[in-house]
Amino acid sequence: MDLDGIDPQRLPRHVACVMDGNGRWATKRGLPRTEGHRAGEEALLDAAKGAVELGLEWFTVFAFSTENWRRPHQEVRFLLSVIADDLLTRRRDELHELGVRIRFAGRRDWRVPGWILRRMDETAALTRHNKAMTLTVAFNYGGRAEIVDAARALVAEGVKASQVDERSLRKHFYLPEMPDPDLFIRTSGEYRISNFLLWEIAYSELVFMDVLWPDFRREHLRDAVREYQQRERRFGLTRGQRDHDGLPS
Repeated sequence: MDLDGIDPQRLPRHVACVMDGNGRWATKRGLPRTEGHRAGEEALLDAAKGAVELGLEWFTVFAFSTENWRRPHQEVRFLLSVIADDLLTRRRDELHELGVRIRFAGRRDWRVPGWILRRMDETAALTRHNKAMTLTVAFNYGGRAEIVDAARALVAEGVKASQVDERSLRKHFYLPEMPDPDLFIRTSGEYRISNFLLWEIAYSELVFMDVLWPDFRREHLRDAVREYQQRERRFGLTRGQRDHDGLPS
């Protein structure tokens, strides 16, 4: 990967990505939508390898949302098979060899087949000691669902309203130790968040790219990081306050 123009001292710690455009990619080529999902799996592997090359600590991708269950039944079944047979079986070994820790974020107790949960657990266990990078796969995930589930957990614990704050709520997120994304990427030319990491991206830098996900490669990730490094991050402060407090730029 060409790292020219990238400052290794100012890399985002965590990059999140909405992998959008599989269906349109296939339609443009006169192919079934399912072929777009298969091509998207190849793009994910290349992007993950590029993230390792860059030295990112966390890379999170939106693989399957709580809303995706409403898609045609055949497409849902194919998506589940791609995730289970390719990512959780064939590709996990490649990522394991690269030292990638694979984790999952999303609802486990709603609609997910037991055999997929078992493969997810096997993959997480296999890669749990890897330290090169953490790849988080958001599966059966919704940003609103995550906040609702965290609130329900607080209620179940009997936490008083006066004791509820950001810290107590976040403790009940799917992966509470996951840092907020510094950079949020969405492909396909769409300008939406689509219910992804709603809480966590409060101060993320947003980069929207015209490339359809199956055509996304590590070079596109590099370009997004370059754009990120051109941004001035203030976290709600003025520039003078940011510089005085030593916040990252």
